[in-house]
Amino acid sequence: MKILIYGINFAPELTGIGKYSGEMAQWLAKAGHEVRVITAPPYYPAWKVGAGHSALHYRSETWEGVRVIRTPLWVPRKPGGVKRLLHLASFALSSLPALLAQWRWKPEVVWVVEPPLMCAPAAAAFAALRGAGSWLHIQDYEVDAAFDLGLIKGRALRRCVEWAERALMRRFDRVSTISGRMVDRALSKGVPPRRLVHFPNWVDISGITPLTRPSTYRAELGLRPDDVVALYSGNMGNKQGLEVLADVARLLKDEPRIQFVLGGSGSGRADLQARCAGLTNVRFLDLQPMERLNDWLGLADVHLLPQRADAADLVMPSKLTGMLASGRAVLATAQPETELCGVVDSDAACGVVVPPENPVAMAHALRALAADPERRAALGASGRRYAEAELGRDVILRRFEARLQELVRESTALQDRPAPQ
Repeated sequence: MKILIYGINFAPELTGIGKYSGEMAQWLAKAGHEVRVITAPPYYPAWKVGAGHSALHYRSETWEGVRVIRTPLWVPRKPGGVKRLLHLASFALSSLPALLAQWRWKPEVVWVVEPPLMCAPAAAAFAALRGAGSWLHIQDYEVDAAFDLGLIKGRALRRCVEWAERALMRRFDRVSTISGRMVDRALSKGVPPRRLVHFPNWVDISGITPLTRPSTYRAELGLRPDDVVALYSGNMGNKQGLEVLADVARLLKDEPRIQFVLGGSGSGRADLQARCAGLTNVRFLDLQPMERLNDWLGLADVHLLPQRADAADLVMPSKLTGMLASGRAVLATAQPETELCGVVDSDAACGVVVPPENPVAMAHALRALAADPERRAALGASGRRYAEAELGRDVILRRFEARLQELVRESTALQDRPAPQ
C-alpha cells in the first residue's frame, strides 16, 4: 500500500503523538508498505525546534525507510489559547503545498491525526479528489479540551466550532481513536458506527520490561537503597494537573524515604519548579534518551499519573502504556466513572486511583504504597500482564494494517464501479 501520514508531530519526538506516529510509520515501512509523512520539525514537548532542524524551511529526508517532508512552523515560546491556534494554523497552511505535491504519487490512504484538526479539511478533500481512502485518527479531542480547559472561551463560538467538527468528521471513510470512551464520544458527534475504529496506543513489550536489578539512575541521583521513588515522566503541560505533585511533595517532605523524580519538559515546567522551590525531596530531570527508557521507567517504585478533573475522557494519557510494561505500580488521579480509572483500578489492576486535584488523598495513597512493597510488586506484575495481553505493538499494528487494507479495497471498488447510465 501507499500510505500518506499527515500530522504536526513525528519522530524524533520522544513523547506523545510524535512517538506513536513515528513507530507506526516505521512498522508499516518494515512490513513492506510505501510510506510518506508530511510533518513539522520536531519541537514537542519543549516548544522549541530541535537542533539541526529549521522552523523556516521545507526539508525532505529519509528516516527508517520512510520519506519525511518537514514544513515550516511557528512555535510560540509560551503556548496559550490564541498562540496555540496560530501555531497549529501555521502548520496547516505551510503543509498544503507538501500535500498537493503528493498528487502524482497517488497515495491509497491519507491518514491524518488530530490534533491538529485544522489539517483535516485539506486531507479529506485531497483524498476524495485523488480517490484514496481517508482516515482521521483522534489522539486528543482538541476542540472539547480547548473549551473545557478554558484555553478558548465563548458559548456561541463553541457551538459553531463543534458543528464544523461534526460535519468534518463525517467526511472521513474511517475515524479512529485510542480508548472506548473516546470512541463513544465520536459516536455522539455523529460518526457512523461502521466507520469507527478503536485504535489504541501500544507499547514495545520487548523493549520495556521489568528490571531485575536496581536502575542505574538510583546511583546517579544519589538515592539510598531503601528510598521509594515516585516518578513522573512526560510532558509538563496544561492537561496534566501537575501542580498537585508539588502539593503532595510538600505534604510528604518529612517522609525522607519518599523521593520525587520529575522528568520532562513543557510549558508548565517552570511553574512546577517554582512550586517545588525549597523541597529537598524533589529532583527535576529532562526527558531521557530512548536508549535508556527501560532503565528510566524502572527507576519508579510508583509511577505518578495526575490528570485534571476537566480533562476526563478527552484524552487517554499515552504514558500509561510504558508504565504498565515497566511492571511498576501506578498512582493516578481520575474520577470514578472515567476510563482511566477503569484501566488502572480494574482492567489492569495496576495501581491506586484518587480524586483529581486532591493532594491530601494522593499523599495518603502514596504513603501507603511506599510502606507496602509487596502490594507494589503485585500491582506492577498485574499491569505487566495486562500490557503483554492487550498492548503489544505488533498485535495492535497488525490489526491496524488489516483495517487499512480493507479501506483500500473499498476505495478501489468504488473507483471501479461503472458510472450510472
